[in-house]
Amino acid sequence: MGRGLKGLVKKGLGEMGFTAGGGVINWFPGHMAAATHAIRQRLKVSDLVIEVRDSRIPLSSANADLQPQLLSKRRVIALNKKDLANPNIMHKWASYFDSCKQDCILVNSHSKSSVQKLLELVELKLKEVMSREPTLLVMVVGVPNVGKSALINSIHQIALSRYPAPDKLKRATVGPLPGVTQDIAGYKIAHQPSIYVLDTPGVLVPSIPDIETGLKLALAGSVKDSVVGEERIAQYLLAVLNLRGTPLSWKHWNNRKMDGIRYKPEDKQSYNLKELRQKRRKQPDFSDLIYVEDMVTEVQCALYRTLTEFDGNVEEESDLEHLIEDQFGALQKAMKIPHKAGEARLMVSKKLLTLFRTGKLGPFILDDVPQ
Repeated sequence: MGRGLKGLVKKGLGEMGFTAGGGVINWFPGHMAAATHAIRQRLKVSDLVIEVRDSRIPLSSANADLQPQLLSKRRVIALNKKDLANPNIMHKWASYFDSCKQDCILVNSHSKSSVQKLLELVELKLKEVMSREPTLLVMVVGVPNVGKSALINSIHQIALSRYPAPDKLKRATVGPLPGVTQDIAGYKIAHQPSIYVLDTPGVLVPSIPDIETGLKLALAGSVKDSVVGEERIAQYLLAVLNLRGTPLSWKHWNNRKMDGIRYKPEDKQSYNLKELRQKRRKQPDFSDLIYVEDMVTEVQCALYRTLTEFDGNVEEESDLEHLIEDQFGALQKAMKIPHKAGEARLMVSKKLLTLFRTGKLGPFILDDVPQ
């Protein structure tokens, strides 16, 4: 963590930490404690574990408390949401896990072919026990909102096409908020031998000593926004973008729009970022897509302009803080949010986080590959 970012994190969040004991932040609800106990018990009888992590935070999205138990099991690490991660860096992460002698695969839970490759790896790992065990258990674990339930649903759909079953298809509940799945459910995915996949609720560790790890989890959506605060999370995102110089790369691959070419729709309408969330709804029409793309361009232009015009040092806490303040103002104009001091900052934060989480600001990886 750079000096500017480290100072800003401490100044914005204090030394509160992410702890289960209450204090300033209480993010470890009772159902997580009960679920953690249930998961530990079922891990003992599982033949293989699919540990789902967020591709944008391959290390930060690991549940540290479960790692000792997972190390003793057959395990496949599924780096989900690969479509939101930078492909130029993901191959380095694949090499890292390979050097750790750990099976790892990049996955997009909404892609049938991607999930199919995961199943092939799982079957390969189970091949040695298939001949002697009539029933096998595959457990899916991970922190909240890494896409476990979406992955389970895709696995179930593929399994039904392979082994038609008379019983009605049961789907795992999928939603954009962490903690949607609050119990453990089993789904039969194969016959001869019978293979069951156990979906589990997302659970976090009771305490996270490193504040930045907690912020990464919050930014990826694994901790509810209301726990940390949207403005704090957005401030952290802007700090990371500035320190990495990410807005400067937008000029490179978006030259025409950065140079001032804009869409000019005949009718004005407000931006509705709720349509970007991954829910089961009809696809937005072409005009909706034009407006969303136009707003993304405005946001990118605002961050590019403020960073290029900045004459301070982003490594210095006070300079970085001033830059971020300027960017909040620029984003408010870019997003066409009416001037209401308190509410405007919160609305800017919410919209910026939605753009990041849905990949509209481009692919990104928050964790650095260990050297």
